Amino acid sequence: MSLVKLKVFSVAVFVAISTMTLSVVKAQDAQPMSEITLGSGTATGGGGANGLSVVGNDGVVAVDDGGGATISSPSTTGPEAVAFDGTYIWVAMQFSDSVTRVRAKDGVVSGTFAVGKRPVALLYAGSAIWVANLLSNNVTKLDPATGSVLGTYAAGSGPGGFTFDGTNIWVANRTSNNVTKLSKAGANLGTFAAGKRPMGLAFAGGSIWVANNFGKTVTRLSTAGAVVGTYAVGQGAFGVAAQGENVWITNYFDKTVTKLRASDGLNLGTFKVGDGAAGIVFDGTNIWVVCNGDSTLMKVSPSGSVLATYATGKGPFAVAYDGTYVWVPNFASNSVSRTTAN
Repeated sequence: MSLVKLKVFSVAVFVAISTMTLSVVKAQDAQPMSEITLGSGTATGGGGANGLSVVGNDGVVAVDDGGGATISSPSTTGPEAVAFDGTYIWVAMQFSDSVTRVRAKDGVVSGTFAVGKRPVALLYAGSAIWVANLLSNNVTKLDPATGSVLGTYAAGSGPGGFTFDGTNIWVANRTSNNVTKLSKAGANLGTFAAGKRPMGLAFAGGSIWVANNFGKTVTRLSTAGAVVGTYAVGQGAFGVAAQGENVWITNYFDKTVTKLRASDGLNLGTFKVGDGAAGIVFDGTNIWVVCNGDSTLMKVSPSGSVLATYATGKGPFAVAYDGTYVWVPNFASNSVSRTTAN
């Protein structure tokens, strides 16, 4: 795949980037966000089972995520995923095999902790932080208060997405084309087929929704793992967010988001956003979409209208909401950006 418009990608989409070609274009009307530097990526184990210290590579890193393509990283630890635990914002630092904790109320960086190899997805559920380790084929469970490792559990090949159904944790396995269901204690409750390269997950309408990045589809699973339906969306389906009775899917290569009715998968519309639509979250009123290619964050109404555009750091992939602020980790900037939701 060629590097079109000098777009910034991570192993999530597996095309090459480099410090020499890195260039992102921000929308002219983008509003500013505050930006917090996350540091060099030095991590400690937090006293858990994997309590060895590690130091992140702050140079060029070559990665093959199983898709057969190589990515080069500039001098960044690759902040890729984000989650909120009620007190802290957690950021997955892909190239230092660690997660960094930021206090949400004031943006103070409050520790970095070792996890598995290439962490690319995060979830807060069952009073724990769950980390998907793409190249370790497992997930790490952390104590949010201390960063201690509470357990490490096998998943499928290339775990890289999460959702919580209120009882169990679901993991999208990108290279084995399936999802794994784990109990809050980490017990494996089954692995179930999805589409090609499952990425984002969400729980809505009593079902698990899976964005199939290579399939232009989303798969709907029952909580028992049975396929309820498969629905067409755009090219490069990436992120999924639940919004009441609806489900929203970002279409990375189409610069769009698709809105489906959760009860039956009916397509309620496809709406233009920015280039490289990736992470998505619902704040209770509006939908927030990260646009990786433009390095922007868009605020979108439930009717699909873009209400505002914000300038992020370079190459964001994910977004989270803490009840006050919207947070965006900047993959190529070694930072996290935030803005108030209203």
